Parts: sequence; structure tokens; C-alpha cells
Amino acid sequence: VLSRYENQITVLSDYLEEFPETDDPVWILGRQHHLNADKSKLLLDISARLWFTYRRKFSPIGGTGPSSDAGWGCMLRCGQMMLAQALICRHLGRDWQWEKHKKQPEEYHRILRCFLDRKDCCYSIHQMAQMGVGEGKSIGEWFGPNTVAQVLKKLALFDEWNSLAVYVSMDNTVVIEDIKKMCWSPPQSSSAAHSSAHLHRSALGRNKNTAGLCTGWKPLLLIIPLRLGINHINPVYIDAFKECFKMPQSLGALGGKPNNAYYFIGFLGNELIYLDPHTTQSFVDSEENGTVDDESFHCQEAPHRMKIMNLDPSVALGFFCKEECDFDNWCSLVQKEILKQQSLRMFELVQKHPPHWPPFIPPSKPEVTTTGAELIESTDKLFELEEEFEILSV
Repeated sequence: VLSRYENQITVLSDYLEEFPETDDPVWILGRQHHLNADKSKLLLDISARLWFTYRRKFSPIGGTGPSSDAGWGCMLRCGQMMLAQALICRHLGRDWQWEKHKKQPEEYHRILRCFLDRKDCCYSIHQMAQMGVGEGKSIGEWFGPNTVAQVLKKLALFDEWNSLAVYVSMDNTVVIEDIKKMCWSPPQSSSAAHSSAHLHRSALGRNKNTAGLCTGWKPLLLIIPLRLGINHINPVYIDAFKECFKMPQSLGALGGKPNNAYYFIGFLGNELIYLDPHTTQSFVDSEENGTVDDESFHCQEAPHRMKIMNLDPSVALGFFCKEECDFDNWCSLVQKEILKQQSLRMFELVQKHPPHWPPFIPPSKPEVTTTGAELIESTDKLFELEEEFEILSV
């Protein structure tokens, strides 16, 4: 069965042969490339993205579950790719590039270790599949874009190293007030003194450390699940959808076709460029020194493209804002390039929390003495965790 999902990986020299001869720019996650001028830069930009695919021969999920995600884990892998891109931007910067056999910084290997197929890795296929049970998805069942976004939001609460604020929009609406409340929210263990400092920072706008970075703002992973049509994507949304890939905060989009997920990273004309998780590779673990044999985590085959009109209307847009000024800039771009130009808006951006919605309470890590990996090993504990999240969200 697994052989159905095997793909032949081609050499890098064939990487761009399938692109047409055109003067149209290629956009990849907020960066513009020209095929007739900088093909090599385009190649490096695409191959630098972390590529997560089906894997086999990892430890069974939940102890007795599947040891491969071939055939069902593609949307989970796409969610991993979007989140990994956020972590790359968080620690290494958007302009970081990967080269085969070149020594990479420790932060890079630490990012990779977050996604290894082990139950003790915070964003592993094990963690995501088991957390999905609380979203109504059995282990081995296919996820949709919104479900994987909710799973990432919950798992991020246990990730103290990256310390991300994950906001998943509701009812096609992004609320600026709620995001700023969440990103400026002090750590759960903070004292009254820290709370006072937080209020002082908010009043001043930002507090910088010696590196010039904002010390109070938690880096934001913003995910916007959307339905861009009924059975097919509505053409009125196409221009706005493409504009999102031009934004410097872009993390691309999750989507694809029914039961066939892709991670979309850019576009050329009216074709989307995507990373395809439908290749089954063997499980890779970290070495004794903590490094990871990373060659299989970077796509070295010809980039895939599909016409935008063939896209399933259920998608999820992703954006990363490391500092508050990045989020403010994103809001301005949305107002200018998406909302003011569209008669039928792809989503809404509002300043204040809608009065008819339940009060917004920033999510926080439940008070437990175990790690996230230990916490979700049993179904009973998982549902206890779900109840706590439901209380927090009301």
C-alpha cells in the first residue's frame, strides 16, 4: 500500500525545468523572484523551506496505533511545514538559506527536533494526531485546514522555547484588540510585578532589549481558516488570495483538494506553487550530538504547481509577526490590498472584539506537572485537557 505514495526524487539540476518562459514575477512567501534573472535564488528559496512528508517505521502512535501516516497525514504534515516556517522566521530570519552539507546553527537543529516523529517532540505526528482526538478526529483520519490550526494552537501552549501566541480566527474575522491582548499577555507564572511591567510596556508601546527586539510581545502565528466558495473557489477571491503571498509576513496557505493536502508557498501568474507531502520516507531521529540528518527535510524535486481555480475552497492562510510593528504593518497591508479593493471580502479585520461574542480570554497552559507529551498519552487525560480548554475559551 505504501508504494502507492512513493515518489521519485529528482536532482536539483532539474528543479526549474518545468517553469515556463515568462516575465511574470514569482512570489514565494513575501519574496519576489524573476525567472529570467535569478533562477538560482528562487531555487535556494524554495529548497530552504522545511519539507515534511509521510514517514514510516516510527514508533506506533499511542503505543498501539499506526507506525506510518501514509495516506492520512498529509494535512498534518502541511501544518507542520507552516509552523516550521514560522519558527525559521522566529529564530533564523526569513532570509536564512539552507545548503546541503553546510553546517547549520543550533537553533535550526532544535527547530527540526520539534517535528521529529517521536511522542516526546512537541509538534510530532504523534502529538498532533492524539490532540486531534479532542477535535473529533480519530487517529488515522484525515484533517481539514481548520482542525490542524486548532491542534497547533493547543500544542503551542506546551512549547516554552518558541513561546508563540497562536491566534486562529473565528467566523472569517480577525480581531486586532484580541490579538494584542494575547501577544502582550504576561507569562502564566508571572508575578504582580511582571503584570505591572506589562501594563507599563503597553503604555509605552514597547520595551526593547540590547538587541533592539521587543521583549514583551510574544511572536504571533496568525492562522485564518476560510471558505472561499461552495464547491469551487469563487473567482472574486483570487486576486486577494494571491496578495497574501506578497506580504512579508506570509507563511503561505494550507489547502489542496478533497483528502489531498498541500502547503502553498507562492504563485506564478494564476498557478500556485506548493510543497507536496505525498512522499513516504523512513523515520529519521536525531544524532547523539543533537543534530539531525536533514537532507530528507528539504524538497529537492521539481516544484509542483496547480491552477488556482482547481483549489478546494477550504483553505487556511498563515502569517507570522515577530514584533508588534510587524502586525501593525500587516493590518495596514490588509486594509490597503485586500479589504478596500474587494466587493466581496475574503475575511474581515476589525479593531474591537464583537460585543455579541463571548469574552476573549488569552489561552494559557493548563496547570499540570507533566509534559505535554506525557499529558496526552491517554484518551482520558486528553479529554480532561479538552475540558480545560473549553473553559478557557468561554
